[in-house]
Amino acid sequence: MMDKAEDFERFLKNVDKISELVKDLKSSDVEVQQKAMEMADYYISALDEPCSTKVNKTTINTKPPPQPPLGLQNESPENFMKITERDAEDRRVRRIAKARKATALKDKGNEAYAQEDYETAVKYYSDGLAELRDMQPLYTNRAQAYIKLGKYNEAISDCEWALKCNERCIKAYLHMGKAYRALKKYNESRNCFEKIVEIEPAMEKMVKEHLTQVDLEEERERQEMNAMQEFDKGEGIATRVLQLLEKLSRPGQIPLYYCGGLEILSQAVTDCTGQTLFRLNNGFSIISSNDTVRSCLLQKTKDPDSQTLCVSVLKFWRVICCGNDENQNMLMLCPVARESIVHLVTSEHDGVQKECLAILRLYSQMPHGRRLAIDNLNVHMLVRSLMACISKPRQQQENTAVNILESFAAENKFCIQLRDVLTDSVIVPFIALLRNISESNRHDLASLISAIGRLARDNVIRHSFAHDAQCWRAFVVAIRQCSACEYKEVIYPLLGLIINLSAITSPIIQEHAVSLCDCCLGLLRDSDGGVITRATGVLSTVLPQSPEAIQHVIQGDAVRTMRWLLKVRSCTHSQVSTGTGQTATKYAIKTLTVCTAASHVAREELVKSDKKLSVLRHLLASSCDEMVSGNAALCLAHCLELEGIASTLLGTDIVLLLLRHAAGDAKRMAVRQNAAIALWKLCRFEPRHMNKLRELHGFEILHSCTKLITWTQ
Repeated sequence: MMDKAEDFERFLKNVDKISELVKDLKSSDVEVQQKAMEMADYYISALDEPCSTKVNKTTINTKPPPQPPLGLQNESPENFMKITERDAEDRRVRRIAKARKATALKDKGNEAYAQEDYETAVKYYSDGLAELRDMQPLYTNRAQAYIKLGKYNEAISDCEWALKCNERCIKAYLHMGKAYRALKKYNESRNCFEKIVEIEPAMEKMVKEHLTQVDLEEERERQEMNAMQEFDKGEGIATRVLQLLEKLSRPGQIPLYYCGGLEILSQAVTDCTGQTLFRLNNGFSIISSNDTVRSCLLQKTKDPDSQTLCVSVLKFWRVICCGNDENQNMLMLCPVARESIVHLVTSEHDGVQKECLAILRLYSQMPHGRRLAIDNLNVHMLVRSLMACISKPRQQQENTAVNILESFAAENKFCIQLRDVLTDSVIVPFIALLRNISESNRHDLASLISAIGRLARDNVIRHSFAHDAQCWRAFVVAIRQCSACEYKEVIYPLLGLIINLSAITSPIIQEHAVSLCDCCLGLLRDSDGGVITRATGVLSTVLPQSPEAIQHVIQGDAVRTMRWLLKVRSCTHSQVSTGTGQTATKYAIKTLTVCTAASHVAREELVKSDKKLSVLRHLLASSCDEMVSGNAALCLAHCLELEGIASTLLGTDIVLLLLRHAAGDAKRMAVRQNAAIALWKLCRFEPRHMNKLRELHGFEILHSCTKLITWTQ
């Protein structure tokens, strides 16, 4: 391997020397030219020689460098340059031809790899490297194939060669990290993965998953080493675990026999060493392959003793997996466990259902456990079972099912697997619950709505909800029922979900916009500030989709209400600075802007209640939120369309405020644009404002903004 490294380095150095010689040949210094001519031919010919011999660096070479061939000794610099350039062109053409051959071989290797023929893939990649030794993808691809073949040292060597070609090659560090991990060289593996983040910080999430896997495997090795040391002592817990497993492996016993054995075994494996000894002594297979155990787990027999054994097995699985990642992994590899855990969620036996949910809860609590469950369980069936459990409340188990669903919803892969079955698995049972809210299920429904909101972070799922007509009808029914019964713990998350979903433009939302907005108008009179804020939020997202809804809320005195909300929020600076206050302000000004954009009546209502538009001017002066400032400027521009309004603003600070936003460095271009439009309308409808504009040197600012605006008369 060292020979190959030296060959490669020598090749690159020769290329650098030739480049320097070409520069020297163009030098105006005759002496420099002559010296370059003497050495050029020697180095050019050396490039074609195989780099297979080592130089004894302890011997001083006293021989002078070889002289150029006689035919070239008397050549002029111009002729020599032509020869050199022709040689360089020949080399370029040859390299292109080699690159084509190497690429074709790489493609064949990729095809073999895709077919899981890793030996053939290695051969093609090797043939490609014989054509072009500095083609980095060939090294990384071959390293990946070597890993599949378990040849980890060869993979590491290829990754090192890839890094010689490209020191920032992320694939090289990725495959090298995997190879080191397989060789149980955990520190080296971590260093490789951490190097990826240094090169590309955006890959931090992916790297974190690999580092977690390194930690898990290192912990597993430590656990197994400790367990084997305990086993070698030949006494204590190791002996006890072996004896109990031997008894549990006896076939044909009654269910209660196995129940007793599992109970005793549970007491013997409460620590990490006991859990590991159970795993190393084939414990999972002994239990899952027992015919009596399998029969009860798959509910082939439902007599009381079989149900008791089922509870015992589920409880034991939870004990053996608690805090032990490798045992969690082993349990998911048992076919009978994977099948039974999904189906037993809906068991009619309270104890069975409770213990099954407890196992799922254990997996849902940590990212590693969630990924294990998602990768191995039937996610579609799991969600159907959880929703069925939530729909049929029994003791406190439906709350556990909701928590499990919400935890799994944090995983992108979980959401992706739900996309195609969302309607049957989630939307239909969710609608049924919304239509039947009661005192007994309202608390769990509130948690379920939060879980649905987490699922709706996925764009495809959010789109499905936004275009489901039955879902929006159920929203209206649920809001009215909760308002009548004062189930605020349901109203609050439900309004938040509607705000999220209505950010998508949908004809279904437009169809139900009037009913939704009517519900929200009623909620604006609620005593709970959080409910008022979210009701305003629904108005701000739904109104832009429906002219009919805009007219409806204007008739419902929404303009005065929004102006009142903004005034209340602006009275105390501390209120505005809080997250809730700022959110309410954002929703209210957007709602007001939508109304004034669509309706002359809305503008008149606003001006009638606030002749000098003090609320809008305050927002322009004090808000740090660009969305608030931009909407305030746009709302002001709408109101300036009314006769005489521009004149009432004479003597105020309106010109200064608008100039600040028009000349600002807002990230949202719309803020500057809206401020410039408002300023232009202000001066158009009341020319006397131009005196202030001139005084503030605002014409130049306004002129610079014209390129942002398409003026409309």
